Amino acid sequence: MKIDMHCHTKEGSIDAKVPIEMYIRRLVEHGFDGMLVTDHNSYNGYRAFQKAAGRILQEFQRPFVVLKGIEYDTRDGGHVIAVLPDCVNSTALEVKGMTIAQLEHFVHNLGGIIGAAHPFGTGFFAFMNTHFGKNNLEFLHKFDFVESFNACTRPLANKKAELMARIVRIPQTAGSDAHKENVIGKAFTEFNHNIRNNNDLIHAIKNGKLQGAGGQVHDKMLEKGNLFVEKLGVIGYWIYNKLGALWNMPKLKKILKSL
Repeated sequence: MKIDMHCHTKEGSIDAKVPIEMYIRRLVEHGFDGMLVTDHNSYNGYRAFQKAAGRILQEFQRPFVVLKGIEYDTRDGGHVIAVLPDCVNSTALEVKGMTIAQLEHFVHNLGGIIGAAHPFGTGFFAFMNTHFGKNNLEFLHKFDFVESFNACTRPLANKKAELMARIVRIPQTAGSDAHKENVIGKAFTEFNHNIRNNNDLIHAIKNGKLQGAGGQVHDKMLEKGNLFVEKLGVIGYWIYNKLGALWNMPKLKKILKSL
């Protein structure tokens, strides 16, 4: 099975432009068998799919699976992709601001899995660029998978992620991280196992049922970027992340008491 393991939708991510229905249609055109919806701290993209699932999928001549995930903004460890079992309907992951250690404990306690998204990517989005990541390399063993190829990350950063995953011996996945239509279909993860739901995905990753991961980097990632603009984006994210975590602290305290 060929799945895009990192997808953002207009309904669930404020910076995404493609509605879930169009995203699915484009992936089917590219020969994909499924997608993991990983909106930023939100399940709204997946909820939009659920409301129209019958109508969306009935037009295709073959099965296509839509899986429920999230890209969580941790307070100190960058972006992390989290997948919970089908039987778990927790909205706690829509409250951003947990530390990466709290997130790991929360997700694993519920039987889910976590993976480092673009771990060598830009700024504080990436685990290996954070103070925590650089000083707590043993935490890498807590990840169930590493996104070793991201279509919106520079080639050198992807190479570093692939090397790290091999050294630590963690399963590797790939995702387009598409926020715009022209990136959809540029990354894939192949499984030698039938994935019908989240439980199947969790089982496949935990039991090494991955066949390959890769793709094509978005053309923009091959260009020399504007460092000033890039730094502004990194600083803006840092402020946004810290203020968001502070704002959510009362909610997070209640959530973390249940751990």
